[in-house]
Amino acid sequence: MPFRYPIGPRAKLLLIAGPCVIESEEHAFNCALTLKKRLAPYPVSFVFKASYDKANRTHLRSYRGPGLERGLAILQRIQKELDLPVITDVHSPSEATLVGSTLEAIQIPAFLSRQTDLLIAAAKTPALVSVKKGQFLSPWDMSHVVDKLRAFKEQDILLTDRGTTFGYNQLITDIRAIPIMQSFKVPVCFDASHSIQKPGGLGSKSGGDSEFIPILSRAAIAAGADALYIECHPKPQEAMSDGAS
Repeated sequence: MPFRYPIGPRAKLLLIAGPCVIESEEHAFNCALTLKKRLAPYPVSFVFKASYDKANRTHLRSYRGPGLERGLAILQRIQKELDLPVITDVHSPSEATLVGSTLEAIQIPAFLSRQTDLLIAAAKTPALVSVKKGQFLSPWDMSHVVDKLRAFKEQDILLTDRGTTFGYNQLITDIRAIPIMQSFKVPVCFDASHSIQKPGGLGSKSGGDSEFIPILSRAAIAAGADALYIECHPKPQEAMSDGAS
């Protein structure tokens, strides 16, 4: 399914928002509906985000989500009944093929941003492909990711910056990443909620400094970001994944 919104300097700001993981069908649906209503007065193009499986949780017993089959059915319902584009993470070429033929957008997680077979499978679908820059990569390294995608897809590519590893349990945002990645002639998104994460900072789960989300979001827009990615939850302190961020 092709992506419905234009993305770029002459388009509305693209806002990707939603809970980190699907906690239940009712919870995900209500989050999407509430966000759609609250964002309606503003000049943004809204994309709902939630994951059916968080495959890289810190602890083995951390909640991962309902899984591919059940989770994808929930996301399909939201996309159809609320008339919203939906984006979710994929972790393997087979998942990319299935999700990319079902939803309007698919996301390649940062830890998998260099996986060639995964990128190619995603690029072969009609969906928008958003690739998060690995915390371990420089922004100019993402030119190779774009080359892999462009071998099979001419448009509907989005690169996302989510901070860069700085020592242990810390990320730092280099705002120069936005124009550097835009120089590859693709739109760039800034992931404000993951950029303030402290990976593994709470021992068995990640921490975060959520008070800096608004500051970094404004900085990214000032730097020319084409999109913002902000995970949200009605009760962050009770979220089953990434509540601290």
